[in-house]
Order: sequence, then C-alpha cells, then structure tokens
Amino acid sequence: MSVEVSDVPEAKRYEARVGGEPRVAGVAEYIRTPELIAFVHTEVEADYEGAGVGSALVRTALDEARAANLRVLATCPFFAGWIARHPEYQDLLYQSRSKVSD
Repeated sequence: MSVEVSDVPEAKRYEARVGGEPRVAGVAEYIRTPELIAFVHTEVEADYEGAGVGSALVRTALDEARAANLRVLATCPFFAGWIARHPEYQDLLYQSRSKVSD
C-alpha cells in the first residue's frame, strides 16, 4: 500500500492519501513561521491506523522542514514520540536560545 503525502499550506496541514484514493487517510496540522514549523496535531483515520500513514506524514513533513532549513517544534505527542525513536531527525528540534539568569 503506497502512501502519498502532500503539503496543503492553505489548510496549514500535511495530508496523506493511500493508494491514489481521493479520501484523506490522515493529517498533520502545523503552524509555520519563517524559521520554525510547529506540529500541533496528527490524526489518522481508524481504517488506516497501523498502516504507516502516520509515519509517512511525519517523515515527509520532517524531510521538507530539513530542506527548507526550518527548526521543528513537536508539540504533537505523535511527532514527539516518532522523533524520539528516530535519532536521525533529532537535529531538527528547536532549542531555546534564551539563557536563564541567576
């Protein structure tokens, strides 16, 4: 089963479709600034759970973030968990530059 993922900027989300079907199988919603993309919610339709739709959404979104030189803020638990299991993407994570004063 092939999963096609595309960015739909006007909806502020990535959409996944399976096997060329018009039905959206899953979405990853985001907020984007010129330097940062925050992934805030991911949802996969029940019929497609466990079929790799969520992973395809995350991998495509992160690969595109890397290509655009964006830092990633993973507020969505699915994104955060996926990145924790894939260390090759951890360099994308946003790190606060603020310093705590004593």
